[in-house]
Amino acid sequence: MATCKRCLLSDKAPGAGLDANGICSFCRSYTTINQAGEEQARLSRRADLEEALQTCRGKAEYDVVSCLSGGKDSIYLLYKLKVEYGLKVLAFTTDVNIPKIAWDNIKRTVKQLEVDHLIYRPPNGFYRKLFRYLLQNQEERGAVYTISYVYAPLFEGDALKVALEKGIPLVLAGYSPGQPEPERMVYEFSRQLICETDWTPPGLRDSNIFEESELSRFWKPTRYPPATSFPRYLAPFHAWEYNQEEVIKKVVELGLVINKTHASPIHSNYPINWLLMYSDLKNFGYNPYLPEFSALIRAGKANKLYWQIMVPIVDLMIRRKVLWGYPVKKSLDWLGLTTEELKITRPKGAYDPPILSARKQ
Repeated sequence: MATCKRCLLSDKAPGAGLDANGICSFCRSYTTINQAGEEQARLSRRADLEEALQTCRGKAEYDVVSCLSGGKDSIYLLYKLKVEYGLKVLAFTTDVNIPKIAWDNIKRTVKQLEVDHLIYRPPNGFYRKLFRYLLQNQEERGAVYTISYVYAPLFEGDALKVALEKGIPLVLAGYSPGQPEPERMVYEFSRQLICETDWTPPGLRDSNIFEESELSRFWKPTRYPPATSFPRYLAPFHAWEYNQEEVIKKVVELGLVINKTHASPIHSNYPINWLLMYSDLKNFGYNPYLPEFSALIRAGKANKLYWQIMVPIVDLMIRRKVLWGYPVKKSLDWLGLTTEELKITRPKGAYDPPILSARKQ
């Protein structure tokens, strides 16, 4: 496998187009004009975010809901909101497939920052059924896309429901630049998406294996009265300056995470993600998260040398299901699947909500 000399993107990734000098098409087109445009857009989002964080105060028992997964970004976000902005924050966690390291980070952070923490524990059987079905019926972009387009909207919807029930005007998530997929969100979920759209994936409904009670887990604004005032859902790291290495360093220095290992996205990752990476490595030949990290490297927001060393090591462990890759075997056992059952059978967008592309830039 050849990789871009500047950003490490695999030549197998869609649109990579490595030239004779080993530079990918994305790096070739990433000019100072692009950078200036991106910075201008970020500053515009920053102004909107600052206004939102000021106007949200005092409207409910809490000013904001901050989604807390136990990763470095969600932890640093909680710190900034509570300490730097002085907001009344409700930390919120949907307890599904969170690893021990992430739970350790969560407990340590909540205790040190002295914030209220709400944990929602949905029935585990539903997720087992969901993951099992989706992995056997992946859409053409593979396991990470397939699961992410269904899994993330579930816990995003959980946070929206909590905010709505408590009258909290803002939901904030620790998505780094490039997360989630741009067609879903850049900085903010559109008002159309939150106020009008049923998030139930048509592909799940059409499968006829999920009960209506299970499908009702997805966000559906039409369940609420017409005059309902829905919260905004923002990703502050799309507005603030962001550097992956600096965030890791900061959460350790603050004592919110015990060491850099616990702050690393490799170690605090959801266990199911290892199986998703295995499936995509098997089907496509490259790590599905590489384009995300390559974009951060390209923008100077991630350490190229670190990922140059770590990506081959991590991929080897995943393929062999050993050490950090051991969760691949555990997840297969939990779901009762074999590697041969990890199949792509559906067209692109099979699980997208009807107007998923509607978003506010």
